[in-house]
Amino acid sequence: MGRVDGTESSAAFRAGVDIEQFLLATAGALLVGLLYFQLPDNVVFGPHWLLLAVEAALVAPPMLARLSGRRLAHRVVRAFSYALLAALTLALFSSVVLLVLHLDALRAYQILTSGVLLWVSNVLVFASWYWETDGDGPVKRHHRGHEAADFQFPQQQGGNRTGWRAGFVDYLFLAFCSATALSPADTVPLTRRAKLLMMVEAMLSMLVLLLIVARFTNVV
Repeated sequence: MGRVDGTESSAAFRAGVDIEQFLLATAGALLVGLLYFQLPDNVVFGPHWLLLAVEAALVAPPMLARLSGRRLAHRVVRAFSYALLAALTLALFSSVVLLVLHLDALRAYQILTSGVLLWVSNVLVFASWYWETDGDGPVKRHHRGHEAADFQFPQQQGGNRTGWRAGFVDYLFLAFCSATALSPADTVPLTRRAKLLMMVEAMLSMLVLLLIVARFTNVV
């Protein structure tokens, strides 16, 4: 497979490849910051606005470049994407840990609200991970004809001869199934990194749903 450089990446997005899906993925990441803003003080590391500020700083450069049609090296775009994912994951992990540590100091409604917000954030964060990780990102998936890479959706069986493309909602559904049923449903993880990501998401979901909700039940 040929190398995907900055020129090819920019040309692909200028041609309308995954523009709508890119905006959906960006909105999903920004929603995590808004949910983080609603958490109680005891469950937030640093000021509430910090994650939103970090997101804005990391999202703005690649978004402006893509929407304006300017050329931006593929490795630079990927660096921004993974930096954003790292920030979201760090915020999620820190808030889950803080919630467990401060359970006794929180009121019943705060425990339930925090658990719901963190569970939804968990789904959104790992949907973003799946979107960016599968096949090394949307641009390379496009150049490879959207064949199965890290995940195999039902539509990709048999080599994806119809040219079906997985959108952000498909990865969101995958993350939702992993967080609720603790299984990938109809989508198969093919690589070790995909399996590890799903394991981490499932463990976080179990912690929030089983430990936090059980604690809330005991309180009330």
